[in-house]
Amino acid sequence: MMTLAAEIDKNGTSPEKLLSPVLSAFWDEPESWTLETYRRHEGYEGLRKALAMSPDDLIAYVKDSGLRGRGGAGFPTGMKWQFIPQGDGKPHYLVVNADESEPGTCKDIPLLFANPHSLIEGIVIACYAIRSSHAFIYLRGEVVPVLRRLHEAVREAYEAGYLGTNIMGSGLDLELTVHAGAGAYICGEETALLDSLEGRRGQPRLRPPFPAVAGLYACPTVVNNVESIASVPAILNKGKDWFKSMGSEKSPGFTLYSLSGHVQGPGQYEAPLGITLRQLLDMSGGMRPGHRLKFWTPGGSSTPMFTEEHLDVPLDYEGVGAAGSMLGTKALQCFDETTCVVRAVTRWTEFYAHESCGKCTPCREGTYWLVQLLRDIEAGKGQLSDLDKLNDIADNINGKSFCALGDGAASPIFSSLKYFRDEYEQHITGKGCPFDPARSTVWADDKNASQGVNA
Repeated sequence: MMTLAAEIDKNGTSPEKLLSPVLSAFWDEPESWTLETYRRHEGYEGLRKALAMSPDDLIAYVKDSGLRGRGGAGFPTGMKWQFIPQGDGKPHYLVVNADESEPGTCKDIPLLFANPHSLIEGIVIACYAIRSSHAFIYLRGEVVPVLRRLHEAVREAYEAGYLGTNIMGSGLDLELTVHAGAGAYICGEETALLDSLEGRRGQPRLRPPFPAVAGLYACPTVVNNVESIASVPAILNKGKDWFKSMGSEKSPGFTLYSLSGHVQGPGQYEAPLGITLRQLLDMSGGMRPGHRLKFWTPGGSSTPMFTEEHLDVPLDYEGVGAAGSMLGTKALQCFDETTCVVRAVTRWTEFYAHESCGKCTPCREGTYWLVQLLRDIEAGKGQLSDLDKLNDIADNINGKSFCALGDGAASPIFSSLKYFRDEYEQHITGKGCPFDPARSTVWADDKNASQGVNA
């Protein structure tokens, strides 16, 4: 299948026409979060069609659509549902991971704030498919306005008969519980989330067994991201072929990209998978005036960073992976030439050291020592041998921790040393940061910056 970028070059399509508002189609309408507004936009029609199918056929339909998890790893959603054992005599649970914590990521919270019923409809469909009678939404406790709006949407759904007993006359009974977490990054990891939901300290579990076999309360459990579940109603309502007509062959459909940083138009851009950062920057007005792109993250700070040479990498799972990073949560953080790479990586690493749950030694000890080395290098107190130490410590963490937090902490180290090792060396040989306003010409009168061009 031709990539999105190739189709644009061939057909001369304007960037604005590439946007595919589905989840965000009516975010700007008055009271977009209400049931009345959602129904005006074919709300709960996907559920009606889903209930006319058998659960097994519904799982197969979602699997055939090619929907992949929007929380980071990109695992096929229908396949995850299929893993739930049937006829085991145990309760089945659906848990929606709304603990959006990845630095730079801002898609699930706006979605819940503006269009919560898309998630609720998706939950009912998913529970019907996996034969579950109880679902949970695990939300970040800090986002109180979203929590209140979500509670109100759940109340509306119960009142209208979309939750509760005998939903739409189908015989399906479903209880939905909204749970507010206490604000720990580690609880974004699915097994740590389950421990937290059970009332224990949020720490990742050793696997196997996997959640599909022994998850919440030791019962078969599906854990899905907000955007993954919220995308299901549109697939049922408009058809899997419609969904597969967008995106690329192995990464079909639409998704939300979080664009932030030194750009003129930060925000949410809903587009088919496979769009490029260059096209998104064209839509958003480019980098801030007089500056150029220096480095960026394709999926939040836990994914290896990219540079200006990667502007035309298709932003789908295969394209980003082939270029040496991960699509992750599609959090596109863009930094211009006035940004110190060492300082940015130090701040990210401080975050991971602070948020490490401490369960495994590589992550607990490794992130601590990474921070010590990075702080010394940033302050001009480091040695050239420290760069090899950074790489070695990151290598001792990567792939050797209980969960992906360790991998996420190592990624900025590896990628920044790969692309900006000379900048680390300048901090060491120059006894400090060359981007320090007190000693840098970059900040002196903005002359150097004004010579840059928008990416």
